[in-house]
Amino acid sequence: MTSLWISDVRPWGGPAVDLHVADGVFVATPSGPEAQVVRGGGRIALPAMVDAHAHLDKTSWGKPYRPHSAGGTLADLIDNERSHRSDLGPVRERAGALLDRHIERGVLHIRSHVDVDPAIGLDSVTGVLAAAAERAGRVTVEVVAFPQSGVLTRPGTAELMADAVDAGAQLIGGLDPAGFDGDPIRHLDTVFGIAADKQVGLDIHLHDRGTLGAWQIERIVERTKALGLAGKVTIAHCYALSTVDDVRQGSLIELLASADIALTTTVPGTTPQLPLARLAAAGVRVGLGHDGVRDLWSPYGTGDLLDKALMLAVTSGYRQDADIARTVRIATEGGAGVLRLPDYGLEPGCRANLVLLPAESLVEAVTQRPLDRTVIAGGVVL
Repeated sequence: MTSLWISDVRPWGGPAVDLHVADGVFVATPSGPEAQVVRGGGRIALPAMVDAHAHLDKTSWGKPYRPHSAGGTLADLIDNERSHRSDLGPVRERAGALLDRHIERGVLHIRSHVDVDPAIGLDSVTGVLAAAAERAGRVTVEVVAFPQSGVLTRPGTAELMADAVDAGAQLIGGLDPAGFDGDPIRHLDTVFGIAADKQVGLDIHLHDRGTLGAWQIERIVERTKALGLAGKVTIAHCYALSTVDDVRQGSLIELLASADIALTTTVPGTTPQLPLARLAAAGVRVGLGHDGVRDLWSPYGTGDLLDKALMLAVTSGYRQDADIARTVRIATEGGAGVLRLPDYGLEPGCRANLVLLPAESLVEAVTQRPLDRTVIAGGVVL
């Protein structure tokens, strides 16, 4: 058994306390004089951040900068990636480099969509799983078998997605059932069928906006309820929710809440942000994700989820302290709720995964994003 005494820290920016860890778990009382002491010096203590929407297999992190070469449409981006992804080098190496960056910044829980298609088979899935296994105990990674090139447009993809679960993926993905695959009913029947058969959850990219996207949300809710998958389905991006009128938005939020469907945002720059306050009031789980980091889709991304929290605050027009602080909650507790992480938090009984930040408040943590951080995983100072 190992023990840790973390002195003079302020959970969530509140009053200073001492935190005690025994065998990797927070405990209510000191575990003895042999405990390793970490002097917090009044730092803010947060539970480890959660990247609820990543693409670890796509990154070029650690590689030289590569000029952006894709066109502007979704199809252009997908075709460009298929043409050039082999130029980037082994997935295991690149995903591992980005995981190390996440760990350094205090992001210790990640859900990553990983491409599956007939050209690459399960190579990307096995590469990400290998990189995660090499860092076991420091970071947890959920893999979504993701049909980036479409399910129906690439015959054999559905079968590979099922195989990916057998290889270790924890969820089934989907991509714009109407806007990209062109047959929303068949697409949704396929991915929900695989998930039900394999008894896993789903995480579906939905970029389609307005009434077309809203109609697909309704179909996702129907299947979630019919197959008994409440609490196991996530819609990523969900642009439709912020591009319909207030009345339709309200009815969609009620539907999402009734099926316990979670949402993730990666802070789009060309679409209004999700109605976070309205979603929170309805009890809809919302997480924050990096999306791609320095890949063939864009040169952006740093692996630091506080950067995304700042973007979320700015693009949402937040100025009040409570609103800005809410972005930290979404980057931590929000993502933990989406991933259904057990034993998450700073209370006794929770696993001691946390980050200490030299900031006076949660607002300063977001607006300044201090680089000097103490990261602790399972009670071990990394």
